[in-house]
Amino acid sequence: MNMNRLFITLFATCILSPGLFAQKTLQLDVSQKGAEIAPTMWGVFFEDINLGADGGIYAELVKNRSFEFFKPWMGWERKHKTFVEGQLQIKNQPDRPSNPRYLSVQLNNNGKGDLGLVNEGFRGMGLKKDLTYDFSVLYRVKKGSFKLHIELLNEKNEVVGSGESREISGGSLGWEKLEVSFKSGQTVPKGKMALWFTGNGEVDFDLISLFPTDTWKGRKGGMRADMIQMLADMKPGFIRFPGGCIVEGFDLDNRYQWKKTIGPIEDRQLIMNRWNIEFPHRAAPDYFQTFGLGFFEYFQLAEDIRAEPLPILNCGMACQFNSAELVELDDLGPYVQDALDLIEFANGDASTAWGKERVKMGHPEPFHLKFIGVGNENWGPQYIERLEVFRKAIKEKYPEIKIVASSGTTTEGDRFDLLDKELRKMKIDIIDEHAYKAPSWLLQNAARYDNYDRQGPEIFVGEWAAHTRNTGSDINVNNWLAALSESAFMTGLERNGDVVRLTSYAPLFAHVDGWQWSPDLIWLDNLNIYGTPSYYVQKQFSTHRGTHLLKVTENGKPLAGQENVYASAVWDEAAKEIILKITNTADTPVKHELQLSGLKKVPAKAALSRMVSDNPEAMNSVKEPLKVAPQESEVSLDSKKKKLVLDLPGRSFSVYKIRTAN
Repeated sequence: MNMNRLFITLFATCILSPGLFAQKTLQLDVSQKGAEIAPTMWGVFFEDINLGADGGIYAELVKNRSFEFFKPWMGWERKHKTFVEGQLQIKNQPDRPSNPRYLSVQLNNNGKGDLGLVNEGFRGMGLKKDLTYDFSVLYRVKKGSFKLHIELLNEKNEVVGSGESREISGGSLGWEKLEVSFKSGQTVPKGKMALWFTGNGEVDFDLISLFPTDTWKGRKGGMRADMIQMLADMKPGFIRFPGGCIVEGFDLDNRYQWKKTIGPIEDRQLIMNRWNIEFPHRAAPDYFQTFGLGFFEYFQLAEDIRAEPLPILNCGMACQFNSAELVELDDLGPYVQDALDLIEFANGDASTAWGKERVKMGHPEPFHLKFIGVGNENWGPQYIERLEVFRKAIKEKYPEIKIVASSGTTTEGDRFDLLDKELRKMKIDIIDEHAYKAPSWLLQNAARYDNYDRQGPEIFVGEWAAHTRNTGSDINVNNWLAALSESAFMTGLERNGDVVRLTSYAPLFAHVDGWQWSPDLIWLDNLNIYGTPSYYVQKQFSTHRGTHLLKVTENGKPLAGQENVYASAVWDEAAKEIILKITNTADTPVKHELQLSGLKKVPAKAALSRMVSDNPEAMNSVKEPLKVAPQESEVSLDSKKKKLVLDLPGRSFSVYKIRTAN
């Protein structure tokens, strides 16, 4: 009886977990190099969502610095030792339509502590011990004189850093800039800034600002360095910006207009971020776009991290899930001109109107723009007819620019079929497909692009992610199950790198105290940042891109889910290296052999980088940022037989690097 039970158990194990016993031989012929892999293959997508820009990558610490929010005092607390009506007033000047509001302060021999403001920052201000902070403000003295006292406060409202200005007297009605720098004496996760006014007279203030000095490349008023470093570490081939749904806007007045995001900071016109109101259960009434991070900064960022810039522009259509507002075709001219002018801004020299604007901003060399997107997640015949107007105008003036076009919000159905058909008929350069899907869909579609038309448009998988919910929760999370399924899907993208030329996970960043959408690739708070398991999967592909496709097969067929194994391979010409990426989604281990051919010699060792966890719910966090992350090791090869044994643990993603020459 016991022997019978043992036999049944062993039989069931063989049937349910064939990988434990059925070792297979995979073939990889290095002499049969396939298509070149596009330098843009693996990129990043940026959108100002989840406090991604203001409160995130844009390092400004003061919220509502110009009092231009819908509620002008939002983010500010007024402080009076003795209340006097009218001492602090928000006023309006119609001759500055891009930034009309300012603060008027009436001083009556006030001392320190009598009259001031406290700014709460974006979910608090992250302050670092011994780091210098740059305070600045625009001011004009109408009469009398004043002095400013700036204080950094911790969560107990204790002063942890301070500075003060010189005494400034009246005499000029024009706006001037005042700057003060000082250090923080403590590290504070959620601090505040207090501003005290002393003196006697009438003074106006605007653009009250506080920046850390440890910004990316040390640029004053720049970007948060740790966030940019996470992107640079991925070595992305492109960066898509500025979105996403904010390109469309809730309505057309709320759309992203690139020309309003360049030039002097004080002249950039703030608008409400559409994610302010998009989800009632995640409302963010203090979410606006100051455009301190504008199109010039996006281009500069792309240049910094050696990524191709890929801007997306509004096509005359607002978000079709919201207002679905349209511009009549006869009125589309200004929208098309914006696209033509953007190309000139990026690539034109100082003799052109918009190239001159770039030069004035401090960048005489062109940004070498090669791609432009027209519309984001737009659909229907109304999109096709507007896209055709853009396509004709852009190709007539800039035939070398590749146009990226939307295939809608999903990857199947009537909307997708119509767009796919019409875009191919139009011979658009690149079709942008979006896929926010369950892990099961990603696994089932690892071979999606195997039979795509190689003579048709290139494919950009522009927004995608595995959406999986945590146990007992309705919130999509970045757990290992999601990342593992993404690694399997990405082997299919890589295997079809001759037609899939660009791809990017979305969204990119999320603040733990201010997010609207999940999952997201990278999470942060005011002081810390960590990559999710999905981040490390993306990084494994982008930093092991290779130069040419290789075929890894089993009995002549690609590995696209047979017995839960998914694989792709590339050749790196510079390193003379074979790079094999292989995923085992089963919860049991698998052992296969990789037979190498087309090589005179095979090395004795190969490098192995592996991500593995037996818990599909495992996630990284601020406290455990590397809980699920690649682990490096070496494995041995059989040099004589030119074989590599692939020991694949359950729920694992492995990258093998076989260097064929010194």
